[in-house]
Amino acid sequence: MFRRTFWFTAGAAAGVWATTKVNRKLKQLTPESLAAQAANKAIETGHRLKDFALDVRAGMVQREAELGEALGLDAPVEPGTGRELPEPRRKTALGRAPHPTTHSISTISYNRNEDH
Repeated sequence: MFRRTFWFTAGAAAGVWATTKVNRKLKQLTPESLAAQAANKAIETGHRLKDFALDVRAGMVQREAELGEALGLDAPVEPGTGRELPEPRRKTALGRAPHPTTHSISTISYNRNEDH
């Protein structure tokens, strides 16, 4: 008699456990739940991408500082050392020829037969 009661109770408990598991899984597979899960994953991915971008930017700034220090670009420029930028030149000093004058229509001969 106790054996039958034990197996009946064990079967009922297994049935309740299985039913609860199936109901939880069905709730997870509803469209609303799937949409919420996708939104949470998207937000999490966005945070990870933002953290990655900030890490890359910090690494870039650090590397740029290292390169500037190695090349001496961060050192103050003293006058007379030849490291200053040259004075800006005027456009006329660049050696450009003046803009060519336009020809009048009477000086240009146009032959339509040359196009073919």
